[in-house]
Amino acid sequence: MNTAPLSIEYGPKAAPCRPRDVLERFEHWVRETPAAPAVEDGELSWTYAELDALADLAAAVLRDRVAPGDLVGVCLDRSVALVATAVAVARLGAVYLPLGPRPGERRLAAVAENLDVPCLIGDPGLLPEAYLTGEPLLLPLPRAGANAPQKAVAAFAPAPSTGRPARQTAPDGTFYTVLTSGSTGTPKAVAVGGASFASLLSWYRERTGSGPGDRHSLLVGVAFDPHVKELWAALTSGAALSVPPEEVRWDPAALTGWWRRAGVSVAVLPTPLAETLFERPWPELPALRHVFVGGDRLRCWPAPEVTARIHNAYGPAEATVQSTAHALLPEGVDTTAAPPIGSPIAGAFVCVTDGAGSLVPRGEPGELRIGGAGLALGYLDAELTARRFVPAPAGVTGTDRVYRTGDRVRMRADGVLEFLGRMDDQVKVSGVRIEPAEVEAAFEHDDRVLRAVVAAHTGTEGVVRLIAFVRPAPGRTAPEVADLLGGVRQWLPEQAVPAVVRFVDAFPLDANGKVDRAALLADEERRPVAAAGDDASLASATPTERLVVEICRDLLGLTGIGLADGFSDSGGTSLLAARLLAALEERCGVRLRGPEVLRQPDLRSLARLVDARLDAHPDSRPDARLDSRLDSRRTTAKAGA
Repeated sequence: MNTAPLSIEYGPKAAPCRPRDVLERFEHWVRETPAAPAVEDGELSWTYAELDALADLAAAVLRDRVAPGDLVGVCLDRSVALVATAVAVARLGAVYLPLGPRPGERRLAAVAENLDVPCLIGDPGLLPEAYLTGEPLLLPLPRAGANAPQKAVAAFAPAPSTGRPARQTAPDGTFYTVLTSGSTGTPKAVAVGGASFASLLSWYRERTGSGPGDRHSLLVGVAFDPHVKELWAALTSGAALSVPPEEVRWDPAALTGWWRRAGVSVAVLPTPLAETLFERPWPELPALRHVFVGGDRLRCWPAPEVTARIHNAYGPAEATVQSTAHALLPEGVDTTAAPPIGSPIAGAFVCVTDGAGSLVPRGEPGELRIGGAGLALGYLDAELTARRFVPAPAGVTGTDRVYRTGDRVRMRADGVLEFLGRMDDQVKVSGVRIEPAEVEAAFEHDDRVLRAVVAAHTGTEGVVRLIAFVRPAPGRTAPEVADLLGGVRQWLPEQAVPAVVRFVDAFPLDANGKVDRAALLADEERRPVAAAGDDASLASATPTERLVVEICRDLLGLTGIGLADGFSDSGGTSLLAARLLAALEERCGVRLRGPEVLRQPDLRSLARLVDARLDAHPDSRPDARLDSRLDSRRTTAKAGA
């Protein structure tokens, strides 16, 4: 009989919070420190008083058309315009629904079809036509800054037609709503209450010691809920939000350089970018005190010379961004094992259960369930809420319901959680939760596709990529991959677009008659691997071209790409671009910028860019191996001439 304590752990007690606390904390700093910086964007700066005035102007324009409780879809990028809009929406008592600056026309239309979103804010050229039939309202938002819109309008949905099904609305007390991937092909909308969010911000402020004089990064993509924490954590503690230039999001060197220039003291990083950063020597960053890493399973520890406190954070949107945290102090611990996801934050509760929903002893794996002050109100879909937000297991006190995460974990004897993986088909790609069924549905919108099956492949470095296996419709010719993906991108966020598309005549089935994804992946693994040096298509390539192809094949997990293929078109995301930049610097001794890499139409052009940089800065060559490589390249060039 196992006598180990049960897998149940309570976070420190949290003071009760009210739904209006978030906005009131911001308004406190408007009164107390009106001249302090609230948003900084390079050389531009807006004080708390100026941000407050911007929000008031925007709210005044919206007030006659936006009612308390209305969902307001925000299609803006990280900028003072976004921050002012978030404050204005809160001031109106409406519900902030971040969709990102370019959510995709069809995805946006699907959201508007299923959710009652009376107002969308963004560039009029990117909003659905249905919202532009009336007269959009021009919002008095700044156009200056790295990611600022040239024009922002509030556009309104037409009156619903008679007899159409009722669309989903936010429950009372909702402060913001975010979309997560849905297994039905339609995104799920999570409603987070103001009190739950205020509780998280209280813990975050205490953990970081944030206050006036601090600068928080505004780095995370706007479509994902950690950016809401970034935004309001600064505004509710009297700190400033610092807006980064775009290349910072995928270039570790640009990131640390910006941290230094901007004086960032508290930062949030997606896991893949953090892992790339930890692989590099840690620079001198005297202002940076805290870095929170989250969104995916962290597989490495920061080196002892890292001066900032690194926190491995975990939490689904259904539990208000973050539920657990672990400070990564590598001294005296086994750094060969993956870092744990930690213990519950203040007000949170975690437990581990078996398939029947009963608590398991500590040390045994099971499903993680979360409860406490940070629990979201639920989904906008009441039926889905009932399935995932369930009564607390027997033996649990202080909470009447818990959220079933679907994550497999193990609780150590000290109450710290170790993440083991997913229990269902859901996967994470670049830190974003993705339901393969939603990706499959995006392919099947194309009438040339009979069926699509999406599987996740994990590479040797732990990088997860999606592979789509597509069966063309009978009598239809298989479409060009680029053409097919162009339509898919209208439905999905960037991270959900598969890196590889394979056309198949039929799908293998398992013993239960279901598509055997493991067999599909096994076939993919058996594809012949050709090293760049052995590829006949590269027989006339220069050494630089061979090197670029080799690096990109390793990063993308694709053996067949060549010089005519583009990095982005082959599944290269901004986070994989960060790894590409690091690899090129290590192998070639050149420093490229992220936008330069992503703008190249194909790998041949990328190789030319590398060669041009090497020729322009010959003294930057790191060692004799590069000298010999350059000599070989020049010899090849002369022979070709």
